[in-house]
Amino acid sequence: MAVPPEPRVLRANNPGPFTLDGTRTYLVGREKVAVIDPGPDVEDHVRAVASAVEGAREVVLVLTHGHGDHAGAAASLAGLLGAAVYGHPSIPEVTVPLEEGGTVETDAGTLVGVPTPGHSLDHLCLHWAEAGALFVGDLLLGVGDTTWVGAYQGCVADYMRSLRRLRSLDVRIMYPGHGPPITDPETALERYEAHRRGRIEEVRRALEAEPDAGAERLLEVVYGTELPEGVRRAALRSVEALAWHVRSGGG
Repeated sequence: MAVPPEPRVLRANNPGPFTLDGTRTYLVGREKVAVIDPGPDVEDHVRAVASAVEGAREVVLVLTHGHGDHAGAAASLAGLLGAAVYGHPSIPEVTVPLEEGGTVETDAGTLVGVPTPGHSLDHLCLHWAEAGALFVGDLLLGVGDTTWVGAYQGCVADYMRSLRRLRSLDVRIMYPGHGPPITDPETALERYEAHRRGRIEEVRRALEAEPDAGAERLLEVVYGTELPEGVRRAALRSVEALAWHVRSGGG
C-alpha cells in the first residue's frame, strides 16, 4: 500500500502564549474525511474548514480534547456539515465516543484512538498507522519542551504515563495542535519528559526546604516573579499540580 499523503492543515488566527501561532486543524482523506480538532469558533476558520471539505461524500469531526481552541468550532461545523463528532464521551459536543482502540475510517487510512490524559483528563491522541503518524493534540507542542499540565489532581502522573505510552507506538512524525510537525518523536518525548521531571524535582526541593509552602511561594521559587498575568494564572495551577504530585508520593 502506498504511503498516504501528508494531512492538509488549516491554521486558525488565534495566536497566543499557549496557542503559539494558532491552532492547527488537520484534514485526513479527500472523499471520506476526518477533520481533527476543528479549532476555535471563529467565523473565518469555520468557513475555511467547511470550504476545504466541500464535495466530500462523508465528513466527521474528531476532537483530541475539549478545550475551546480545539473543540470550539465543533458545534458550528457539525451543524453546517451534518457531521458526527468523535472524541472523549465527557465532551458535550461528542456524538460518537472514541475510547481505547476506537477507530475513525477515512479514505487515507484508519485513525485509532489512544487515550493520553495529562494536559486534560479527556485528552486522546490519534494513531494513523498507514502514515506512521500520530496526532498529539496538546500533549506536546511543535516547539519547546513543555505544555500546560495543571488541569486536575493527578494530572502530572497521568501526563508522564501518557508520554511513556507514546514510546510504544511506531511513528515517524507527530502532528501537534500548535506548532510545526515533530519529525524526531523519540527526541521530543525525551525532552518533554526531562523537562517535567526537572519541574517535579524543583518543587520537591522547595517543599523539602519549606514543607508548608503554598502555591504562591512555590510559583516564586519555580518561575520567579515576572510572569505576565495570563501566564501566571496557568503557572500557578501547574505548581499546584506539581505540589500535589510530590506530596502524594509521586516519582
